Amino acid sequence: MNLPTIVTSFRIILSPLFFLAFFFPVWTGSGVFPSIVILWFIYWVIEISDMVDGSVARALNQVTDTGKLLDPFADVIARLTYFVCFVASGVMPAWTFVPILYRELGVTYLRMIMYKDGFALAANRGGKLKAIFYAIAGGFGLIIHTCGGLGLVPEFHAALRLTGKIIFALAALLSLVSFLDYILVFQKHRKTLRQ
Repeated sequence: MNLPTIVTSFRIILSPLFFLAFFFPVWTGSGVFPSIVILWFIYWVIEISDMVDGSVARALNQVTDTGKLLDPFADVIARLTYFVCFVASGVMPAWTFVPILYRELGVTYLRMIMYKDGFALAANRGGKLKAIFYAIAGGFGLIIHTCGGLGLVPEFHAALRLTGKIIFALAALLSLVSFLDYILVFQKHRKTLRQ
């Protein structure tokens, strides 16, 4: 474990805490304000750690195969946790979540096969763009959840929810495009092995 992988690991640790904080008011009947403050704090720690761990690894010359695999895995755990919460609360349509879930499971499977071949499949440009859009979708989902939970700007709730559906649909579309990109990388990898 080096500093970048420790930073990455925080995303995995914080993900179930996000889930607990999201549903704590539902389970206990307590006020939502403390929960929302905690959710925003966790969200920003997760997203900032995702932005800096790779830069720290490169700056310290600590890029490892473990880091290449752990970073996207931590991203998947964190973002799927957001999305599960949003689907359960009605913020995110299930039809946008299912393609994202399938894409993430599919890429994880490809990574396992390639790692068995001795190759650590790191995130590529398409995967990074998808991750940025997941982060935007996660943030917008939290905005919808915050406004609904605190009763803020009720006149804009319908517009926020419609915008949210569009953002979640774009995230799902980008996830599928990115998956096709990874399939092409996988096919090239297998072809190289056969030569």
